[in-house]
Amino acid sequence: MAPTAHLDTFVRDRLPPPELQPEFLFDLPELAYPDRLNAAVALIGTGAPDAVAVLNDAGRWTYAEMRDLSDRIARLLVEEEGLVPGNRVLLRGPNGAMLYAAWLGILKAGGIVVATMPILRPLEIATILERAQVSHAIVDGRCLADFAAAAATTGLVRSTLVYDGDSGNGALETRLDGVAPGFTPVATFRDDVALIAFTSGTTGKPKGCIHYHRDVLACADSFARHLLTPSASDLWACSAPIAFTFGLGMLLIFPWRFGGTAVTIEQPGPKPLLDAIERHGVTMLATAPTAYKAMLALAPERRLTSLRACVSAGEHLPAATWRAWREATGIGIVDGIGATEMMHIFISASGGDIRPGATGRAVPGYQACVLDADGRPLAHGTGRLAVKGPTGCRYFDDERQRLYVQRGWNVTGDTYRADEDGYFWYLARSDDMIISAGYNIAAPEVENALYGHPAVQECAVIGAPCDERGQIVKAFVVAAPGAERSPALAVALQEHVKATIAPYKYPREIEFVDALPKTATGKLQRHVLRQGDVPPAA
Repeated sequence: MAPTAHLDTFVRDRLPPPELQPEFLFDLPELAYPDRLNAAVALIGTGAPDAVAVLNDAGRWTYAEMRDLSDRIARLLVEEEGLVPGNRVLLRGPNGAMLYAAWLGILKAGGIVVATMPILRPLEIATILERAQVSHAIVDGRCLADFAAAAATTGLVRSTLVYDGDSGNGALETRLDGVAPGFTPVATFRDDVALIAFTSGTTGKPKGCIHYHRDVLACADSFARHLLTPSASDLWACSAPIAFTFGLGMLLIFPWRFGGTAVTIEQPGPKPLLDAIERHGVTMLATAPTAYKAMLALAPERRLTSLRACVSAGEHLPAATWRAWREATGIGIVDGIGATEMMHIFISASGGDIRPGATGRAVPGYQACVLDADGRPLAHGTGRLAVKGPTGCRYFDDERQRLYVQRGWNVTGDTYRADEDGYFWYLARSDDMIISAGYNIAAPEVENALYGHPAVQECAVIGAPCDERGQIVKAFVVAAPGAERSPALAVALQEHVKATIAPYKYPREIEFVDALPKTATGKLQRHVLRQGDVPPAA
């Protein structure tokens, strides 16, 4: 096993055995990292000292200020709170400068970051505390109650540091005033664990995804470097929290890897995102397809000329949304598929390489293919998506590793069509394929057809049980403002789908709802729809 700087080897000891890990590829010269690598030092050391590292409505923080703040946090953790390299530190709070400084400080001290989304409740937090054996926590005081309830049930957390958002007035900030500046970062190895990202999950035990210090940089040096061509003049905004690796990349790793500015928003809905673009001159925007669709109605009244790139991930980007956004802003959205297991995006396309409706091609540094029913790679055709590259799945002490990694490939659970030009076209999550009267029907294909009707604001499609056909296609529809939710509209939508795609794919049942269930990161929760837990439209 590779050398380590961690004295606490709890996580290292629970890595998947080598034979169950994927094949890793480091073919690009920019992916060759030194043996000793601390990702925090590499990231925060890129920007000019007086350049702005973090910007939000509470203020601005330069790279020099973030280095100093993270040094003090690291020193406090080590000298006063007893952190030793390899200890797990839970982070809890909305995106902001103090959260970012804590993230850096933990890695500088040799700790392992366990970031959690602010919406998690005590039971979910307690599960993470238990599984990761968390010893320390840094928590925004506004998110303290649920954490404290969880910590009380486990008895594991020895130290909890509480801050007050970006106000500078919390208990942690007061303590930091008395901490000497400067800190010698732990000389971690590139294969030391930097973070455990717990998947939001749909049911059952959450999966902890282990990523090394080199993984943190690799996602920037592959996707971001090659497809977004970032520079120090870029200002980045993203709707996802950094507890979600899409947000971690787009709003912390990527800005700082290239010396730019992270524009943080505590409640990043469509309107606050548009506000941030106008107020701060955001150049790089990243959010989910549903947010782009929601912003379209507001975009004509906004000044969005600072934008130069928009990134979408988290769910399939409908071609209709891509075209509407380009018409409204002049920018073609960079679509991509990533996974918590893979750290970030591994299939995408930008600029003239974009084909609306296609996710894209393998990002430089990665290889991708589809697998047939026997697990054999296909040059083109339809099958299960498989990928390998500089990052990959390492579940934390989890038997599901055997399912995700097969013959060296990371198998993501998505069904794709690979064409002869190397483009990948999303069909469905492998468990979202609907089999109706012997026909295989991809739920997103029906959703895309429905989105072509002006009366549809949002929709989701599932397979509903049927004695006669096994399953039928059922659509949940949020009607557009002004559209009358009626049997006549349902029939009109059915006829529209029949005219758009093969008629056998049309939704035989349509239910109007006020809203669709989603995760905190904007992903549609089809399992909630299958369970029948969504109230009908009022």
